[in-house]
Amino acid sequence: MKKRVHAIAGGIGFLMIFLFWTSTAISELFAGHETIATVKVLILKGMFILIPAMAIVGGSGMAMGRRRKDGAAKAKKKRMPIIALNGLVVLVPAAWFLAGKAAAGEFDSTFYVVQSVELFAGAANLTMMGLNIRDGLKMTGRIRR
Repeated sequence: MKKRVHAIAGGIGFLMIFLFWTSTAISELFAGHETIATVKVLILKGMFILIPAMAIVGGSGMAMGRRRKDGAAKAKKKRMPIIALNGLVVLVPAAWFLAGKAAAGEFDSTFYVVQSVELFAGAANLTMMGLNIRDGLKMTGRIRR
């Protein structure tokens, strides 16, 4: 049961961040300021799904991997604090800041600098989470080592 909950929560977390990242990139490239502001508000609302999912995946992963010493488990244990720190220190504050700026119609250089940082940090988290998914599938035998 713990494995299933971990996998579902991890999948939800990955898909939410992927959705946030792609909707931001697409709206920035192809839409107007009103659409960008809407995307930023929707991302904040999506945090109510993302944050619990990430807490569940982190807690269940620590519980399941507590005694594991293999390479894949060690790699996942190293990446998870970086993912969490990146999310809590960079991504969540950036989402709040950008939503506020967008709602006020302030699409200035500060907005775009923070937006660039957010996109970079989001891509980093997606990469690390993808590696964790790969390693988790290896650990369960769903893909070959």
